[in-house]
Amino acid sequence: MILADGARVSGMASLNVNQRGGINGWGGNFRPDEITDDLREAGEGVQLELPYERVGDVTVTGMRKLLATQLLLSLSGHGPAPFS
Repeated sequence: MILADGARVSGMASLNVNQRGGINGWGGNFRPDEITDDLREAGEGVQLELPYERVGDVTVTGMRKLLATQLLLSLSGHGPAPFS
């Protein structure tokens, strides 16, 4: 994940394409390897960088604790999905 200020956060993403009622979009979840204050403030202007230099614009739409030391971020993608 690339935050709005250019900081990079490594982690694991689970992404999917939504095709409901003719509306195309994509989104999913991101579990960061490390939690930072900048990550907690993430919202718009965020990008996901996938293997092979594929990048997609996302908005962080939610955040919840999994365990005492883990967060799960909900994402909504903008533009073409970088994984299809």
